[in-house]
Amino acid sequence: MSEINNPFEEFEIPPQIKSLLGNIKIIVFGVVVIAMLFSAFYTVDPEEVGIVQRFGEYTRTAESGLNFKVPFVEKVRIVPVERQLKQEFGYRTVSAGVQSQYQKRGYEIESLMLTGDLNLGDVEWVVQYRISDPYDYLFKVRNPEKTLRDMSEAAMREVVGNRTVNEVLTTGRASVAARVQEILQELNIEYETGVRIEQVVLQDINPPEPVKRSFNAVNEAQQQRETLINQAESDYNSVIPRARGEALQTIQQAEGYSTNRTNTALGEVAAFNELHREYLLAPQITKQRIYYETIQDLLPKIGNKVIIDQDGGNVLPLLQMQMDGVKITNPDNE
Repeated sequence: MSEINNPFEEFEIPPQIKSLLGNIKIIVFGVVVIAMLFSAFYTVDPEEVGIVQRFGEYTRTAESGLNFKVPFVEKVRIVPVERQLKQEFGYRTVSAGVQSQYQKRGYEIESLMLTGDLNLGDVEWVVQYRISDPYDYLFKVRNPEKTLRDMSEAAMREVVGNRTVNEVLTTGRASVAARVQEILQELNIEYETGVRIEQVVLQDINPPEPVKRSFNAVNEAQQQRETLINQAESDYNSVIPRARGEALQTIQQAEGYSTNRTNTALGEVAAFNELHREYLLAPQITKQRIYYETIQDLLPKIGNKVIIDQDGGNVLPLLQMQMDGVKITNPDNE
């Protein structure tokens, strides 16, 4: 049997190529070492924690700062435990800022729900939550975000379905949000999702578009009725008490006048009785005293008068006195 000759057996690799191949091995080894070093260290932000897994199994929780893990063996999943997260229902925020933009189209199925009185309502809301237990959040539930969304929608439909449309649209907004938050938190505890519900906010509640105009007209009429009732009650509260106060004031004035007149009359009667007793004791003296007192009160009021004797003769005019204004009075003639 003839021997087959290999043409490459006599080929000799040049020393330069051998040196280059050796350098490539060193370079590759160095790159691998550097990659392992870079992948071994990682940073966790202050509002986050790192969940370290070794071959898929939970090993430890890394706190904020620079941390180490075994390259190609351990894997780190960052969980924002101090950050407030939210889920929007019935709309999505397109861009947030001073003038945020929202998108409603395509999400009507989330917000359209049936109320307890068989009416439809378009309810938009936000669920604000935090991750309270990162281990439960990652390992107890397969998809915690979708689970939370399904639970939120189910809780809102349950609460809205137990109330009338007017209650949901007007006076019952706060109670609806509080009840949904309570139910949602209970479900998260039961399912061990590692989520804590902080707040449920009802963004906007409206009737469906086909009946929105008619419903708004009815709502405006109800508001106008409430306004008129409040105005009437305000007028009643301002007029009636004032009228009652004026009536009470008039009654008190009349009672005061009556008391004053009665006391005055009693005083005059007492004075007259006292005077009558004195008159009975000395009639002539009492008559003269009454006369003098009366003249004393009248003279300052009647002006410039001259009193003369009725039986007097010719009297010369004194100081150009005019007799037309003179009243002749005889003190002895009673």
